[in-house]
Amino acid sequence: MSRPPRRLSLAQQVPNLMTLGAICAGLTAIRFAIEGRPDQAILLIVLAAILDGLDGRLARMLQSESAIGAELDSLADFLNFGAATGLLVYFTLFGTGGLGWVAVLIYVICCVMRLARFNVGTKSTEADAMPGWFTGVPSPAGAMLALMPIAVDRAFGPLPPAVVALWLVFVGWLLISRIRTPSLKLVQLGPQNMRYVFVGVIALGAILFTWPWQGLLALDVAYLLVVLWSVRRPRLWRKKPSQD
Repeated sequence: MSRPPRRLSLAQQVPNLMTLGAICAGLTAIRFAIEGRPDQAILLIVLAAILDGLDGRLARMLQSESAIGAELDSLADFLNFGAATGLLVYFTLFGTGGLGWVAVLIYVICCVMRLARFNVGTKSTEADAMPGWFTGVPSPAGAMLALMPIAVDRAFGPLPPAVVALWLVFVGWLLISRIRTPSLKLVQLGPQNMRYVFVGVIALGAILFTWPWQGLLALDVAYLLVVLWSVRRPRLWRKKPSQD
């Protein structure tokens, strides 16, 4: 006899509403990309990344995790960090052109493959998994890296289309690679240090508001250095990483 579905209160539905809001942000980003408004489109993708980081944590806090919530989250990641990001780069830096479209297709396919690998990994138990570590670059970080050529274009000038295409392919490879990259779950701070976190977040927001393109470039470079650091630590390869 099947068990009746668990009922959730309105407050427990907030994480799913946040995920749907992220989907709306991604769809609107595609619209702005077509209209030639990359600044607003990037802000919406960043908003989607923030919502993506909050909805799962809020669901765990409210004890409202569900199968439909997990599927919604995966679909939102594909739309926001795969399709919307790829189309934004294409319409902003390539306009029309076969080389750019091929690179976008490769990037988006790699994003889909990464999300599929994650979905399979969450449904299997791995005793030697390494909590707090990703297999490859997670899709939100991959989207920020994919948007890096737009930041360079706005801050310093345009890049050759071939360079942008190669960068997209490289980011796609990072998404599906076996490189272990750290997650924020590894960062554990005591209550006495939270005030520094709040100040840092406010300072980061002020920098991005004042110098958005330079700030995005700095964040991308810092993340690439973190990835390089993880690659150069052989002990991280002794255990199989988590598929987060």
